[in-house]
Amino acid sequence: MNTPTLETERLILRKFTEQDMEALFLILQDEEVNKFLPWYPVKSMEETRKFYEERYASKYAQPQAYAYAVCLKEDNYPIGYIKVDMEEHHDFGYGLRREFWHQGIVTEAGKAVIWQVKKDGLPYITATHDRNNPRSGGVMQNVGMKYQYSYEEQWQPKNFLVTFRAYQLNLDGNEIRVYKKYWDNSAVHFIETNL
Repeated sequence: MNTPTLETERLILRKFTEQDMEALFLILQDEEVNKFLPWYPVKSMEETRKFYEERYASKYAQPQAYAYAVCLKEDNYPIGYIKVDMEEHHDFGYGLRREFWHQGIVTEAGKAVIWQVKKDGLPYITATHDRNNPRSGGVMQNVGMKYQYSYEEQWQPKNFLVTFRAYQLNLDGNEIRVYKKYWDNSAVHFIETNL
């Protein structure tokens, strides 16, 4: 089972490999790309390799993993990543090199990954974005996710207060399910009505 390769009109979604360290470095070192992500930009190939081992190689060793390199078909070179975690929250996340922004690439990749996890029987996915990063919420809406609630979190490892918006897409027909853990764990939570 593991991580099936997926293809869309423009993209190949596949596992990251040892050969992709340079590409991964280009994605992870950019301050803008990583501004709203829960890690600091990498500074070296050594840090990139460590990131790969922890976040990709270890996942690929598990029976099921959805952790993809987003590659353009023309060269199969990673320009971003997209993933759905196998933990309880089934968090949907993504990142893309800045020069490829605003071309619908993440939406295209996201729809393919969601189709795959639905086919494989995942009941739902969630996603969160910093309220100061509304474009990320746009991607969530474009792939069919619905806003559920907002909550505050002292965000780690960067250690500042963030208001997150939580989105969800139920894949099994249970339209009323809401993943409430973020809500329950946050002292400050509310529903924004103007979205």
